[in-house]
Amino acid sequence: MDALARDYPTLLAEREPPCLSLYQPTHRTIPDRQQDRIRFRNLVRELETSLQQKYPKREIAPLLAPFHDLAEDTEFWNHAQDGVAVFGAPGLFKVYRLQRSVRELAIVAESFHTKPLMRILQSGDRYHVLGIGRREMRLFEGDRYTLDEIEPAAGVPRTAGEVIGDQDTGPERSNRVYGSAGSQVTTSHGMDLRRAEMDNEAERFFRAVDAAVLTHHSQPTGKPLLLAALAEHHHRFRSISRNPHLLDEAIDVDVDAVPADDLRERAWRIILPRYLARLDGLIERFGTAQARHAGSVDLADIAREAVNGRIETLLVEADREIPGRFDDATGAIEFAPLEDPGVDDLLDDIGEHVLRMGGEVVIVPAESMPSDTGLAAIYRH
Repeated sequence: MDALARDYPTLLAEREPPCLSLYQPTHRTIPDRQQDRIRFRNLVRELETSLQQKYPKREIAPLLAPFHDLAEDTEFWNHAQDGVAVFGAPGLFKVYRLQRSVRELAIVAESFHTKPLMRILQSGDRYHVLGIGRREMRLFEGDRYTLDEIEPAAGVPRTAGEVIGDQDTGPERSNRVYGSAGSQVTTSHGMDLRRAEMDNEAERFFRAVDAAVLTHHSQPTGKPLLLAALAEHHHRFRSISRNPHLLDEAIDVDVDAVPADDLRERAWRIILPRYLARLDGLIERFGTAQARHAGSVDLADIAREAVNGRIETLLVEADREIPGRFDDATGAIEFAPLEDPGVDDLLDDIGEHVLRMGGEVVIVPAESMPSDTGLAAIYRH
């Protein structure tokens, strides 16, 4: 399965068209799950119909072949989450399971339709939970609604054995160290030595996990990280951690001993105040900027300033779509039906360009948006 956070810049990059984007809500359990493949095949037919308006049959077949293969992959459909995103282009095919449901969409355009991914990746309610013990770690990703264990990136150790190797940890190894002062002293010294060795091994494991999670998960995504562990491990892990995304608050629990919903509820109680405070701060910043003529809600103005690289922060309304064309050379916009080949979502295109120019994009729930146009921009000074 492809890693969304790692691949997102690739999806934003310019590439040879046509670019096929397919989004579909999926289901974790039967009987609802049984309809997912049927709906997927229907969406693939929509892609084919759109392609036929502009491309010859000999070019369409290889583009759709991996989509048809995925439709037949029983293992994939038996392990669905809440949504799926599939992208195809000449020389590229990517599939992502999503923790958040998405609206059905099948688009052929000059670039990939990534706004639903922006909503996931740029939303302030996303977080990671690191569950760790002396010998093993587990990594989770979630939001207010879901929390799923994720496969750590290559290079992230999941067990202490991957860091310190398989070592003889039996009592004989400890008791061999001191042998001349009587059995009682030998046992005591051996236990003390083994305890020190165990502490050292745990610290090495924690240090390796902290560095790898920072490099492969926290830095690429910017998501806050919650530590979930028994109380005895909290101080040691924090004393060695160099991860600036690690929150001061933590979950005092062994993740193997609690259901996922319980873990999610505990995590969300910590994340919620931070999420609301961030939204309030962004909206207040926009209000101040707009009053100083350093912000706008006008789509045409925002599009021009995006091309000029003047947008510091762009607020995008979640689940809003405005079909049209965006000229990333001039900033000109044109409204047009989404069914037309080459037409995408204006909010998506403008948001992508802001990200390419080094700006920040934040997906905001409709009820919190400070505008009714779908966008609100804060300009750079």
